[in-house]
Amino acid sequence: MEVLEFQHLRLYEFFPNVFARVLLNGERMTFFLVEIPPHSTIPVHSHDHEQMGVCLKGRAEFSGDDRTIMVSEGMVYRFAPYEKHSVRNQTEQPSIFLDVFSPQRVEYLEKQQRFEKGDLP
Repeated sequence: MEVLEFQHLRLYEFFPNVFARVLLNGERMTFFLVEIPPHSTIPVHSHDHEQMGVCLKGRAEFSGDDRTIMVSEGMVYRFAPYEKHSVRNQTEQPSIFLDVFSPQRVEYLEKQQRFEKGDLP
């Protein structure tokens, strides 16, 4: 069993002006907490991972598959592998999302470990 208090995990800059932390990284999935400051954007991207998540606080505009939807607190979402998507917080408050990726996002854990060692700014 693995149990931790995620507040003790430092946030790192995941995209410019977007912060995140890997909560848990299992054999087949990654639990990832993302904090998007006001008026910040996760740019259009895709990956070979299935992604599901829940908006824990705030709201943001999710774009993908030629449509845009406002996702707010309590809503859940899913992106298929290779689906292009972006997220933009257009509010005056930070928005927080809990994402689950399968398979695991080893590169996120490695980046967080480099950040904690001081290898990244």
